[in-house]
Amino acid sequence: VHIVTMPEVNIPEIIKKKRDGEKLSNEEIRMFVRSVTDRTIQESQIGAMLMAIWQKGMTHEETMALTREMTHSGQVLQWPAEWRNLVVDKHSTGGVGDKVSLPLVPALAACGCKVPMISGRGLAHTGGTLDKLESLPGFNIHQTPAQLQRILDEVGCCIVGQTENIVPADKVLYALRDATSTVDSLPLIAGSILSKKAAESLFALVLDVKYGKAALYKDINSARSLAQLLVTVGNTLGIHTGAVLSRMDNPIGRCIGNSLEVIEAFECLKGRGPPDLKELVVCLGGYLLWMVGKSDTLDSGKKTIARNLDNGEALRIFQAMLVAQGVPSETAASLCSENQDYFQFIRRAQNQIELVVETEGTVTEINAMILAEVVHTLGAGRTKAGDPVNHSVGAELLVSVGQHVKKGDPWIRMHFETPVLREDQNVYLQSALVIGSKAQIDDTPLISEFILPK
Repeated sequence: VHIVTMPEVNIPEIIKKKRDGEKLSNEEIRMFVRSVTDRTIQESQIGAMLMAIWQKGMTHEETMALTREMTHSGQVLQWPAEWRNLVVDKHSTGGVGDKVSLPLVPALAACGCKVPMISGRGLAHTGGTLDKLESLPGFNIHQTPAQLQRILDEVGCCIVGQTENIVPADKVLYALRDATSTVDSLPLIAGSILSKKAAESLFALVLDVKYGKAALYKDINSARSLAQLLVTVGNTLGIHTGAVLSRMDNPIGRCIGNSLEVIEAFECLKGRGPPDLKELVVCLGGYLLWMVGKSDTLDSGKKTIARNLDNGEALRIFQAMLVAQGVPSETAASLCSENQDYFQFIRRAQNQIELVVETEGTVTEINAMILAEVVHTLGAGRTKAGDPVNHSVGAELLVSVGQHVKKGDPWIRMHFETPVLREDQNVYLQSALVIGSKAQIDDTPLISEFILPK
């Protein structure tokens, strides 16, 4: 009997090859990803490989192979044939006050799309969509593939967590990237984002790649490099992929913190949300409708999304999604009613305090990074995966950029659990509010560029 054995996996050799700047073969990348998934590789070796990739980069072919192997490290979702051109999703590279997914997902479902959003938790200074939704009583992010399909069939959309067997390789690599300071490597970002989206078997994907003071990339050129890589790899994988570049200096909307952001998303779904939040929802949604051929132009796609926000259609679907994912139906109906006191159902932090403006003038900037850092230290964020978060902690802006303010006007309301805000937190928060003249306002549009599907 002739027995064929697998060649011995020589992980140190693969690490050395990448460390020396050589190109890895598809087979070597497959071996690496498989050994990560099977846990047959030492954690120190994964860390060494991540650092070698961070330092030497990867070619387009290597990035493609990495993404493909990560996708197939676990289960790939399958959908009915008649949904083929309808399954869509969006991904944001992370922002402060970024609750765009909450109104966008049901607005797309209202247009006949199927949106199986597999989302993440917050890490570092950015909030996670799953943490936001879990501030609602009963909301369950854990759904099996069979439950996912049922919810998509009945409601049209869902927002769930990554299951154990969808892209298991990413779970391991994601946690170690944070621990090894290799988060900002382009091939590793592309592999992580696109393997999860490819496992959803999407037809189309829109990416919101952010740049600015509170984004992973501070300047537009770095963000553009990432966006172009994601668009190229996504399209090569067979997903119609496009991207927008959007500014992340000031917070999105007026609320930061899990439960406060959910409340603001409800307001947006009731046609009353802040203009910048609505602009992002309408732009990203319009782009997806145009990509799947549900609208002839980007502009008509935007109008359709805006109409579904204003006429309550997206709100109706959001309510159905909440019920399908475990929120009691009476609670969901009350939260979606016209004039609801949200704090009847959503816990409010023990303490609130308003800080006041120290000098008269025009608000030229509200530094999102500073606000995110303070809200994080008050308990809204986590320092490492698995840490608990306090959903009620947050900040509510009472002024917006371009507004004229007088000394003594309240400009922010902090929601916190500690007996008082510390003096250093007060001082740091005050430094986030920049007062000047109208001429000093940065008038770069919120959405700076579209990168079209190749």
